Amino acid sequence: MSLLFLSVSSADAIELKPFKDELFAYPAALSSDDNGAYTVLDYHEMRDINQRDEVPERRVRAQYTDPGVRKVQQDLMLKTDAGDVRHVAVGRTEGASIIVLYLHGQGGSRKQGVDDFTFGGNFNRIKNLMAENGGLYLSPDFPDFGDKGAAQVAALIDHYAEKSPGAKIFVACGSMGGMLCWKLADRKDTGARINGLLLLGSLWDDSFLTSPAFRRRVPVFFGQGSHDVVFDVAKQEAFFRSILAKSKTYPTRFVRFETGTHGTPIRMVDWRGTLNWMLAKAP
Repeated sequence: MSLLFLSVSSADAIELKPFKDELFAYPAALSSDDNGAYTVLDYHEMRDINQRDEVPERRVRAQYTDPGVRKVQQDLMLKTDAGDVRHVAVGRTEGASIIVLYLHGQGGSRKQGVDDFTFGGNFNRIKNLMAENGGLYLSPDFPDFGDKGAAQVAALIDHYAEKSPGAKIFVACGSMGGMLCWKLADRKDTGARINGLLLLGSLWDDSFLTSPAFRRRVPVFFGQGSHDVVFDVAKQEAFFRSILAKSKTYPTRFVRFETGTHGTPIRMVDWRGTLNWMLAKAP
């Protein structure tokens, strides 16, 4: 696998090159609102899980993955003032063009975010997107979803940002991991450094509306299943609309997967389309 470094002038935003786009394309849109910022997609478990997976929810069919990316995958430990941070790194650990972190939810670990076969192969896709575009993908462990966890993730971001000073940094948070997304946005250090947040089947936090990240107009993506019984889709939609109410032109998008459940957004998010939109809007 070749690793490509993208040189980026200040006038040109990075654009991630395709990786299996036809297989990971969104299903048909049922409706759209807020000038395209809010979209309802036609999700079907029979098609989007049972036809896609060889073993439903456990192993995706082979055509959805390229496991060769494991050649540039490392299981690492970073010692920081906030504690030791075990994490998996995929791609360039120095001189990266873009850095993407995935923060797992309750009961998860760093291994979830690099599993090639679960969630329809979508983690394999983000790994390949980073490796093929000269980027870095990070999936860390952390002790909790509170201040200690946020401090460790912030230290991890700080370490790799210094090694890749030109990289835009995006944080994707699954489920309870969203608590860390909002804490990072509210911190002076990471709130001034991150360039986008992806909330996947996650929660809301009004503190974001007064955070350093909000003041910088950091793009925010929400993906939510309409049948999510952990975090209510109506409450997440209301929070999305509260962002637009405060700033009509704020760079935010909401994708509702109709009939989807709690884990649906992690399986279905279009990493490339979402990150390319964020790269174009990032401060």
